[in-house]
Amino acid sequence: MKNLEIKFKNKTHTYSILIGNNTLGLLQKKIKLLCPKTKKIALIVDKKIPKKFVKIIKNKLKNYNLIILPFTANEKSKSLNTVNFYLNKLFKKNFNRSDLIIGMGGGITGDVASFAASIFKRGINFINIPTTLLAQVDSAIGGKTGVNSNYGKNLIGSFYQPKLVLTDTTFLNSLSKKEMICGYAEILKHSIIKDKNFFYWLKKKSKYIFSKKSKELIYAIKKSCQIKIYFVNRDVNEKGLRMILNFGHTFAHAIEVKNNYSKKITHGEAVLSGMILAARLSLVKKICNKKIIEEIKNIYSDNNLSYTYKDYNNLNSVNKLIPYLKNDKKNNDDNINFILLKNIGKTTLPNKNKISLLSLRRLSKFMVRC
Repeated sequence: MKNLEIKFKNKTHTYSILIGNNTLGLLQKKIKLLCPKTKKIALIVDKKIPKKFVKIIKNKLKNYNLIILPFTANEKSKSLNTVNFYLNKLFKKNFNRSDLIIGMGGGITGDVASFAASIFKRGINFINIPTTLLAQVDSAIGGKTGVNSNYGKNLIGSFYQPKLVLTDTTFLNSLSKKEMICGYAEILKHSIIKDKNFFYWLKKKSKYIFSKKSKELIYAIKKSCQIKIYFVNRDVNEKGLRMILNFGHTFAHAIEVKNNYSKKITHGEAVLSGMILAARLSLVKKICNKKIIEEIKNIYSDNNLSYTYKDYNNLNSVNKLIPYLKNDKKNNDDNINFILLKNIGKTTLPNKNKISLLSLRRLSKFMVRC
C-alpha cells in the first residue's frame, strides 16, 4: 500500500505524518529537507527495538555525527533524572539548536525524547519515529511531551511540535497482542468521541487490525491521527476542546497510579477500563442511554477485551480509585472534571461535568450496576 501523508497545521506549526510500510527509508531525505543545517544527531532509542532497525538508521545517517543513546522504556525511567542524563550527553558533545534529536520507540520514549528536545537550549530539532501502535495513533501526534512525578503521570512537560513523524508499520510485526491492545484502545476511543462511521467500521474490521493486515492497519492509523489532529488544531495547548481526547483517561490514569504503573496493567488496558467507567457514569448522570454502553461492550466482547473492566463491576474496586482522581490534569478546582459520553461520536464539552469526590462515591454504587 502506498505511503500516506497527513499534514498537521495550525497558526504556528506545520509538519507531516508519514504512514506506511517502509517510511523509514525516507528518513535521510526528510532530514536534508527539514533540518538542512544539522550536523549532529542524537538517537534516543528504546533498548527493545530490534537491532536491525538501529542498523538501518546508522546506515541512513552515516554522513552525520550520530550518537546512539539507549533508553529503558518504563514509567519509572520517564523522569527528570533521565532527561537530565540525556541533556548532559548533548552538552558534552556540543550540540546546538540546528542539530537534531530523534526519538525511536513507543510513547514513553517519544515523551522523554521530545521533552528533552523542547528544553535543550530552549528547543532543538526533533523527529519522532513511533514504533508501537499506541504511539503511532496517539502520543506521537499533537506535541505533548512530559515525564512523571511522584504525584502522578505526565505532570511535568511542555508542548513542542516535531519536524516530522515517521510512522512505519513494519515495527508492529514484533509487537505482542497485549501491545496491540494498547494502541487499539486509543483507536477505539477516537471513534467513540468523534466518528460514528469509524466506530462501525471498527466493529467489522478490528480483527484485521489485531492480525496486522496492512491495508486495515494503515487506514485505522490514518483515521486515528486525523481525529486527534482535529482536536489538537483547535486547542494546541489543551485549554479546552482538546480535553475531549482524554475521554476514559481520568479513570485510566487513576488505575495506573493506584497500581504503581505495574506492567500487569498496560496503559491501553487502563484506557479500556476507563472508557467503560466513564460510559457508566454518563448513563448514571442520564447523559447517554443503556444502548450506547451495550454497543461499546459488544465491540469489547467481540475482540476478547471484556477482561479489562471485569474488576470494576465491583463497588469496592471503583471506590478505591476515587482518591487517585484528584491529580488529573483536567481538574482546575477541587472537583473532578469528567468528559462524558452523549452518543457514539459525541461527548460532553470540557468543564461541563465537574463532580465532587463525595458525589462520585454516591454515584459509584449505581455505576457498578450498569
